[in-house]
Amino acid sequence: MMGLLPGTRVFVDEPALDEAETLAELHADSFARNWSVDDIAALMAGDGVFALAARRESLFGLRKMVGFVMVRVAADEAEILTIAVSRARRGNGFGRMLMEEALRRLYRERVTACFLEVNRDNARAVGLYRKLGFEEVGARKGYYDSIAGSDGSALVMRLQLR
Repeated sequence: MMGLLPGTRVFVDEPALDEAETLAELHADSFARNWSVDDIAALMAGDGVFALAARRESLFGLRKMVGFVMVRVAADEAEILTIAVSRARRGNGFGRMLMEEALRRLYRERVTACFLEVNRDNARAVGLYRKLGFEEVGARKGYYDSIAGSDGSALVMRLQLR
């Protein structure tokens, strides 16, 4: 991990339901279309849904959540519902760490395939997903709110786990 002080510990765990506000803040920092605290809490409490949080622990023992991923499992397939990393911590490997841990968990749970949607214009995220083995299987025009120079298209990507 780049940009971290020596002795800083980084780990992934499951966020508690009472951390929904922190997850909503991280999501709002990452996306134009925000999810409310109630939206996040309802998803976390839903059947087949799990969340993982990336945290930094300072030399002084202070812990701060810097990102999270939320995944829904249905039968033998999964969908990455969202992944968000604090703007200040992007480029330090937290997104990759979250995705790898989520994929390990899905593999242990015998999930055969994982899907996600990503804004076609988000080159950093698309690159990460491709490095993890995801392949483009479709597109959804106008899926995201468009900004100047973009049609808001989402790539639909799939990773075969088994």
